[in-house]
Amino acid sequence: MAYVATRGGERAIEQSERLYRAELGKIDAERVAEIGRALPWLIDRVMGEASLYEPELAALSLAQSGGDLYEAVLLLRAWRTTQPRLAIAEPVTQEGLFTVRRISAAFKDIPGGQLLGPTLDYSHRLLATGVLEGEPYVPPPVEPAARPAPPHQPSLAAWQKAAGLVADVSAPHVAPEDIPDLTREPLLFPSKRAHTLQSLARADTGGVLALGYSAMRGYGNAHPTVNELRLAEADVRVRHPRGTVFSAGRVKVSEAEVTNKGESGKLDLGFCATLGWNEVKVIAGATLDLNAPAAPKNSPVNEEFFLYHTEPVEASGFCIHFKLPHYVTFQSSLDALRDANAKKAAPAMPASQKQEEPA
Repeated sequence: MAYVATRGGERAIEQSERLYRAELGKIDAERVAEIGRALPWLIDRVMGEASLYEPELAALSLAQSGGDLYEAVLLLRAWRTTQPRLAIAEPVTQEGLFTVRRISAAFKDIPGGQLLGPTLDYSHRLLATGVLEGEPYVPPPVEPAARPAPPHQPSLAAWQKAAGLVADVSAPHVAPEDIPDLTREPLLFPSKRAHTLQSLARADTGGVLALGYSAMRGYGNAHPTVNELRLAEADVRVRHPRGTVFSAGRVKVSEAEVTNKGESGKLDLGFCATLGWNEVKVIAGATLDLNAPAAPKNSPVNEEFFLYHTEPVEASGFCIHFKLPHYVTFQSSLDALRDANAKKAAPAMPASQKQEEPA
């Protein structure tokens, strides 16, 4: 693809950026803090797609981009690339998560019980228009439970494996430092399992939802049922050079398993997890993971298709680049169009005027 190098216009470009910044107005610490308080679920989405858990910087990226999610994710990813990698955290198990919400749509009675946690799934969605008339909306207080649920809940998949419902696939032990890293290695196909899960974790929520929804509607190979959905906090445990393992803090995480009856007579599982709380994304991502193994080449649930086309920075960047001058390539298309029209408009040469080809 060819581009034209243009000269001049520096002042126009400078003023266009100033116009953009003027629309956003002044950005200060108070404004960033207000975004962090008012939009926690949006903050989680930005952190998940940027692969960086830093709520304050996520709020700053939203303030600086005016709420443009793709621009905010790009800003946060760009900042991430400038930071050194100090350590690799220890693996986190489901049993080790500090669980806030845990439900299953496949089994009513599960080990540890259903834990609804924070959700609007069973509520009416009504706009509080009274706020605009001076009536502040104050949510009713939460009533503490008489018997709080245990913070650590067992793995539902482990219980199913013990019951013979899910195939117990043994995975080789891999040291944390040897796990493939998508941010340092190219995505090649067939994809490594670690690359697949990492790509889904940082994928565009809307793109994952669109393709996952297509699988749910019948364009996939398996209709999902939510086996387990969790919203939790994960303890980030880091090993000190002297060997001591310590906690560096907690991060919010979402994870989902979806299931379907497999050809082996046991249940197949699809899995997805991401930073922050984002239920729709992990359910749709787990649906894609469930459908990927038997997907045909040109299917929307084919692994190569959905991993390539749910990358938010690449997809938005490629779309944006079409705003750059494409004068050379478009001019060649016009020339070809003019030549074709000229040939159509030219009168046909009489047969008597055609020269006979030499024998």
